[in-house]
Order: sequence, then structure tokens, then C-alpha cells
Amino acid sequence: MATMSGIIAGQSIDDTLIARLNETYPAGGETFRHMKHLCQQGIEEGWMCNQGDVGRRFGRVIEPGKSTNDFSVDVVFLNDIRGPHHVHPTGEIGAVMPLDDGAKFDKWGEGWFAYPPGSAHWPTVRGGSALVLYFLPEGKIEFTGKEPPAKKA
Repeated sequence: MATMSGIIAGQSIDDTLIARLNETYPAGGETFRHMKHLCQQGIEEGWMCNQGDVGRRFGRVIEPGKSTNDFSVDVVFLNDIRGPHHVHPTGEIGAVMPLDDGAKFDKWGEGWFAYPPGSAHWPTVRGGSALVLYFLPEGKIEFTGKEPPAKKA
């Protein structure tokens, strides 16, 4: 059986890859549910998502290396919040695991998503709370320090 990092290694970070992940590890499927359970367990034990503050907790779970095909694995808990702006120099592949019905990460509900190399965003969860597990090629992420746009009155 292929590993998740084995499936994404060397692939273009695009809709084809996301379709393959959604087919191989579908939201609601046994592996996806188990992954969510393990993340919740790690948070309860206090070693996962042990940085940040109320509404945004995060942490790197696995450093990039040979066993992960040079991907890092990070997990973030977001609760109705916009996180800090950042760039994905080598891309980002992730799984959205809502903890509340209707919670979405950026535009995605439960399932897989991707941002191609060079993309940037303010990671945002609306509609409750969600866990996001994501793979970063070479562990690369660059925080820009940009402030979010002002809310319209």
C-alpha cells in the first residue's frame, strides 16, 4: 500500500492530484476518519498543535526527510479565524477535517485541497472549527507579515 507522501511525491500539485487523493483517501472513509481521530488524540495529549493561542493552534508533526519523500507534515486547528498570510514556495497539499458541521477552510469543506507552488493566502476557517493537516514539499513556507484587508463597514 502506498503512503500518502508516496502518492503525492513527484506529482504536479493540481486538481488531478487532489482527485486522486479524494479517491484513494476519501473524506468519511476509514483512513480519513482515522487520520482525524489521531490528530484529535494528539491534541488531547498535548503534543500536537501546542503552539499559538485561542482560535489558532498549530505545530509541525514531522520534519521533511527521506521517509516522507521530503515532505513535512503540519497540523493546525482554526476556529472562525483568519491566520497569517504566507506563501507556498513549493506548494501545499492538505486535508480539511471539520470539527463543526459546515466549517470550511478557505473554500473547502471536508476533503483534500492543494495550493500550487508560488501561491499565497490567509488561511481562514469560517462556520466553526476545523483541523487542517498539510504536507509541505521540503517543509517550505514563508510568512509575509502582511496584514489582512480591512473589513468593509
